[in-house]
Amino acid sequence: DAGTSASITLDRVIAVVNRQVILESDLEDEMQLSVLDPTMNGNAKDTKQQALDRLISRTLIQQQIQQENIPAANPTPAEIASRLREIRTDLPACVRADCASDAGWNAFLEHHELSPARVEKYLRNRLEILSFIELRFRQGIRITPEEIETYYRETLLPQYPSGQTPPPLQQVSSRVEEILFQQRVNALFDTWLSNLRSQGQILLLDPTLQRASAADDGASKE
Repeated sequence: DAGTSASITLDRVIAVVNRQVILESDLEDEMQLSVLDPTMNGNAKDTKQQALDRLISRTLIQQQIQQENIPAANPTPAEIASRLREIRTDLPACVRADCASDAGWNAFLEHHELSPARVEKYLRNRLEILSFIELRFRQGIRITPEEIETYYRETLLPQYPSGQTPPPLQQVSSRVEEILFQQRVNALFDTWLSNLRSQGQILLLDPTLQRASAADDGASKE
């Protein structure tokens, strides 16, 4: 009996976010899927604390999506397929593994213990959150012609080598407007998420993660 009970692995609650639990299996899942995140440095190993911070942020966002009752935009199969294509052809870790070919992609999934269904669920979740951010924060943002012209003159033009003719403002104005939109959205989102974290009830139940969190907070204040 002792041998049988020893072989059973019990899932542990490692954090609680506004009464919603995060399990150790959730953390392991997040660390496995981090290989698909284009913002992660492919050469750096994902730490438990980094993965837990992402899980906490995503849990807070998903709770807000439910509370604010913003209609969820379900990603279409075409949108998911497009994002998957980007990962297979552009993600550095995927390029090295030749994920553009079916054989390379299947080997990549097997190496990282991932299944196509888990990858699709991961992409669907990310696209839903991106859609919420767009709906929640783009409303009310207005970019003036003066702001576009200032960015063009002070930021874009200096990037072109001397002797090279830069494109006229009219040609790139829509792209500049999109860049300024995204900067404004990112700033609003970062402030909003920071407020959610400070106002929420976040309990870390794993002593090792609590120590890591305290160390991270101390490092960020220096």
